[in-house]
Amino acid sequence: MRVFLNPGHHPGIDPGAVNRGYGVTEADIAHDVGALVGSYLTAAGCEVKIVQSNNLAGEDAAYTNVCLSANTWPADIFVSLHCNAATPAAQGTEVLVYDKWSPADTLAGCILRQITGNLGTVDRGVKARPGLIVLNSTHMPAVLVEMGFITNDADCRMLIDQQDELARAIARGITDYITERGE
Repeated sequence: MRVFLNPGHHPGIDPGAVNRGYGVTEADIAHDVGALVGSYLTAAGCEVKIVQSNNLAGEDAAYTNVCLSANTWPADIFVSLHCNAATPAAQGTEVLVYDKWSPADTLAGCILRQITGNLGTVDRGVKARPGLIVLNSTHMPAVLVEMGFITNDADCRMLIDQQDELARAIARGITDYITERGE
């Protein structure tokens, strides 16, 4: 099984969402968690490719290139990792898909169950977001994991302090999906 991991944004180029109080960026957290997920999936026997977005060419171009890379590899599964941002009260984990009732929806559910079940984050559900390039321009089941809200203190502490547990949960969700599919 070929798993394409896309840690969102890019350290030093596009920080994504920021929590200034804790001095962390979405790009750094996604990078670190993505590397850990990749190592766990490799240990589980998956072939893994990690490409972090580089937004020097502009956001749409960067994500289009990531999708092209996943499509031409070709990947069997595409997982983009992000941190959500909103008001300080918003918290939890959600996984975005192109549409519901699809293989991507099944993958999203597997990942969401592992994260919320093992880290105790608020379950915000699986949501359809067909307008996102990484979901509508990939040719394989694709999900975007909003691991937690970087703007919420409790979620941000989890994103900083529990990266290994978070990565293990994401990797287990992916392997659960592979097992369910019988691949």
